[in-house]
Amino acid sequence: MRFLHTMIRVGDLNRSIEFYTRVMGMKLIRTSDNPEYQYTLAYLGYESNPRQAELELTYNYGVSEYDMGTAYGHIALSTDDIVATCNRIRQSGGKITREPGPVKGGTTVIAFVEDPDGYKIELIEQKD
Repeated sequence: MRFLHTMIRVGDLNRSIEFYTRVMGMKLIRTSDNPEYQYTLAYLGYESNPRQAELELTYNYGVSEYDMGTAYGHIALSTDDIVATCNRIRQSGGKITREPGPVKGGTTVIAFVEDPDGYKIELIEQKD
């Protein structure tokens, strides 16, 4: 088995695609519209399957927002220079909700970004 994708529901598909491509630097890999069942899917990532897992954005026709609930945590992405990544995200209009720094009780450097729907994205510094 291998990890394929993570799916999140979004209220404005174009806004979310813009965020993940322009701000987070992902590529739009493919889309699939299903009018009969009233939803559209967009798959994004830094590379497509099978090289890397993808992010699936699901837009259900007519639904503009979702309740996050308390179970969802975050998506995690690695970066080799977390400060430069946060600066690029900020300059692109992204919202940094936790500035780079060590994780509580550890030494791994992390930061958090929030997407337009309120989903949290953890950045983890992993130098090559």
